[in-house]
Amino acid sequence: MKKILLLATGGTIASVKRNEGLVPELSVEEMLNFLPETSKDVHVDGRILMNIDSTNLQPEQWIKIAEAVYTHYHDYDGFVITHGTDTLAYTSSALSYMLQGLEKPVVLTGSQVPISFKQTDAKKNVSDALRFACEDIGGVYVLFDGRVILGTRAVKMRTKSYDAFESINHPYVAYVDRNEINYKWKPVHASKKFSLQANLCTDVFLMKLYPGMKPETFDCLKDLYKGIIIESFGNGGLPFEGRNLLSKIQELTEKGIAVVITTQCLEEGEDLLLYEVGRKVAQHPVILSGDMNTEAIVPKLMWALGQAHSLEQVKKIIETPMAEDLTVKSDQEDDIEIEPLIRLL
Repeated sequence: MKKILLLATGGTIASVKRNEGLVPELSVEEMLNFLPETSKDVHVDGRILMNIDSTNLQPEQWIKIAEAVYTHYHDYDGFVITHGTDTLAYTSSALSYMLQGLEKPVVLTGSQVPISFKQTDAKKNVSDALRFACEDIGGVYVLFDGRVILGTRAVKMRTKSYDAFESINHPYVAYVDRNEINYKWKPVHASKKFSLQANLCTDVFLMKLYPGMKPETFDCLKDLYKGIIIESFGNGGLPFEGRNLLSKIQELTEKGIAVVITTQCLEEGEDLLLYEVGRKVAQHPVILSGDMNTEAIVPKLMWALGQAHSLEQVKKIIETPMAEDLTVKSDQEDDIEIEPLIRLL
């Protein structure tokens, strides 16, 4: 019999109507009572870690969730984390970095409608997550609307629809249809000792570039943050005519601040070497994000700053895929050729 631990953190799924709006209040037991009877081959234990709107969920809570998985790791076959949808993708990415060498599934899910409402997606999402948590697979995943997404590839795209999340720059891992799981890309992890690496530095700022931004804006940031992520245009260039931002980038990197360049485009990632505006940026020791989404870059930079002791080390951690030992194979392939993921994380 599989043993699954359900860790509750609040969010819409646990919310009830109050005068001030929806507020997360339900206990784990109350949520489980709304679910259809689980398989006799599965034993589910529940524990509430916090009961908050995910808008209020901070990096300190990421650590608490990671520690809970670590503490109970050898007692259970898999883990399900119920979570508010607004920052779920940040949490799933953070857990992917902090929980190293996972050989069991950690599955995050939530809902767009509270589980106590008649027309809710919560029952399906939790039931699917419990089913997937029984799989013999390692890693952190987001399961929503029957689709399984790698923890570092989920992005919330919709505020109301049941299919709230998409997998960005990576295929879906699997689809869940009742008790059937149809894998599309199944990760195979090399043997690695499980460990918790939960040191984070939250001194990170996310800046969205726009035409007309004042270069002096960076002067307000350099004494407050150790890492700055810039969501630039297109392939990742920065303006150097009119309002020149390049000189400010040089000041930041000379001060030892980690500057990560990404793009506002959701798909296909940055490529600084394609245009002049990008190549001028690449002349500085900036950090390239590849095709990572912002929800993954923010916690990874916090994590890298918590692990490293120099800008060079931070750059290496961010730019090096953490799953170079991870390979994927499509079910449509019949031969034994397996291609490595170059930009999984």
